[in-house]
Amino acid sequence: MSGLGRLFGRGKKEKDPSPEEAIQKLRETEKILVKKQEFLEQKIQQELQTAKKHGTKNKRAALQALRRKKRLEQQLAQTDGTLSTLEFQREAIENATTNAEVLRTMGLAARAMSKAHQDMDINKVDELMSDITEQQEIAQQISDAISRPVGFGDDVDEDELLEELEELEQEKLNQELLNTGQDEASAPAMLPDVPSTHLPTSPASKADEEKELKQLVDWVS
Repeated sequence: MSGLGRLFGRGKKEKDPSPEEAIQKLRETEKILVKKQEFLEQKIQQELQTAKKHGTKNKRAALQALRRKKRLEQQLAQTDGTLSTLEFQREAIENATTNAEVLRTMGLAARAMSKAHQDMDINKVDELMSDITEQQEIAQQISDAISRPVGFGDDVDEDELLEELEELEQEKLNQELLNTGQDEASAPAMLPDVPSTHLPTSPASKADEEKELKQLVDWVS
């Protein structure tokens, strides 16, 4: 085996990691790269300050600081790209793990449903529902028979009953009118009241007046 093979780990086949192990490893690597980003950003600021410090006074030192700053910025860009790639890879594994778990759960649910239905026959279910419906109808018929009054048939014509009821009402009305007429006939006739004022008497004849006057004179004498 060559040295390059040993360097890149191809000398011995490693066991494939589980999704959880791969996600954990990616997260650890992401933390390392984040720290590297912070370090590079600090170094870039330091080189920038060095270049400003020397300025035109020490042009050579200023240019060297700017060159180092440029290399650090390139490393920072590479680190940013690597970090983005790791984040994308980790999210893809997490999504794949979630999908696999969902599919596994759906498979378990499907098998459980199949096991629950293995003792069921659709024909038997139809027969059972038919029997239940029939028993319900029988129970309703029994309830109707029990609640029907004994001695009264269902063959009574309702129109005849209504006609008989109208005859009874008309007979009652005729009787009330007849009673009212008899009461009016048997009541005594009401005579007009005697007036409370004295009626004027008819004028007496002249002969009667003279006779009464003579009797009055004789009585005085």
